[in-house]
Amino acid sequence: MPHPASPYLAEAPRVGIRHFTYEDGAEFTARVRESRELHRPWLFPPDSAAAYTAYAGRLIEDRAKAGFLVCAKDDGGALAGYININNIVQGAFCSGALGYGAFVHAAGRGLMREGLDLVVDHAFGMMGLHRLEINVQPGNAASIGLARACGFRLEGYSPDLLFIDGAWRDHERWAITTEMRGPR
Repeated sequence: MPHPASPYLAEAPRVGIRHFTYEDGAEFTARVRESRELHRPWLFPPDSAAAYTAYAGRLIEDRAKAGFLVCAKDDGGALAGYININNIVQGAFCSGALGYGAFVHAAGRGLMREGLDLVVDHAFGMMGLHRLEINVQPGNAASIGLARACGFRLEGYSPDLLFIDGAWRDHERWAITTEMRGPR
């Protein structure tokens, strides 16, 4: 008997990753509103239908971006978080910049670790990228811990890198390459 097709691009024991769709708006924005305290002051993901439509549209339609939803398999595929690859450049540079956020119901359970591992494998495999970079505000211990746990190395410090919550914020630069990842 044939197995039903998986809804995921890739799966780990507890999560699967898939691309954003416009239909995910209601669940995504509800999770964002539930997670506001967890995200602040680091993240400001879309929390309204209109903001989500614009945000998802950029991830779906812009070839320099790729958005992935991390779905908890033991929770019927509920959204656990999201991981985006922005500023994708092919050619000699062959890299992208990662951004991510967990939702409060999934935080601290290791689901984002599984999801980030899947996205990195997908980026280095199907997408053909060579390098991924994460820029993290120095006080964001959870995000730094996730980067470190997934094998990213600290490469430097960038003062006033991104304009977040009304001010230019310093960031640590973490990166991983296909050579660092090794065969999987």
